[in-house]
Amino acid sequence: MKRILFISIAAFTLNTAFAQDEKKDDGDTIRIGGMIIIRKAGSNEREIISHDREIKIPGRYKNKNENVATNWWIVDLGFSNFTDNTNYASAGTQAFAPGSNKDWFDLRAGKSKNVNLWFFMQRLNMIKHVVNLKYGLGLDLNNYSFEDERVKFQKNPTLISIDNSLKGAKKNKLAADYLTVPMMLNFNFTPDRKNGFGFSGGLSAGYLYSARQKTKIGDDKDKIRSDFDLKRWKLSYVGELLLGPVKLYGSYALNNMWDKGLDQIPYTVGFRLSNW
Repeated sequence: MKRILFISIAAFTLNTAFAQDEKKDDGDTIRIGGMIIIRKAGSNEREIISHDREIKIPGRYKNKNENVATNWWIVDLGFSNFTDNTNYASAGTQAFAPGSNKDWFDLRAGKSKNVNLWFFMQRLNMIKHVVNLKYGLGLDLNNYSFEDERVKFQKNPTLISIDNSLKGAKKNKLAADYLTVPMMLNFNFTPDRKNGFGFSGGLSAGYLYSARQKTKIGDDKDKIRSDFDLKRWKLSYVGELLLGPVKLYGSYALNNMWDKGLDQIPYTVGFRLSNW
């Protein structure tokens, strides 16, 4: 027990001593009584040889900083919602959704989900790997699940109404999917750590490539595909917070998600599953 304690104290002391001389990087060998401690050149790993027994102590992790780093297949899991600024007394709104009011579009918070699948993200070093440009390409998938299961979207012409035949539906949601390019300024305060601390902020541009309403009554499912007069382009403020292994993300659109009738500003928040 005393030998293990002595080796631990020696390793800690020498770890600090070697760290002060890492710029030379020509290796070190130190003998303490019958114990030999060796650090090989170009490595933080220590080898302790004591009475013909060899003990390896791994070096401290040091992230390999590249000027252009690529992270593949990032997944975001979160929630979708919107800020409703619609004037339901206006003629345009009543023509688009006759008889509508704000209660029509109340969302089921736990069921209104956002899933983002990023094909890749890249980080371009700008200032000492602390300030970086971060950008990527991926899919921004949003589901808006309505509290009132009777909300009905129809196409040609686009109208929103209350359909009592949908009463009791197990599922009623509007899905809107965008091909999206985010561009952010990233501040990484711990560039030598794999799971660092920092934040990113910027803008994203998304193109609506698919939209549909899904309903489910009993075992019967129905799907209507249309853009429902959703705007083709979505511009958003985007950001992420890096807290070691925990990564949070969020977005807030600059513009209304509809071309006519309604005035709803979408936003998302959730967890990001990525290497950095």
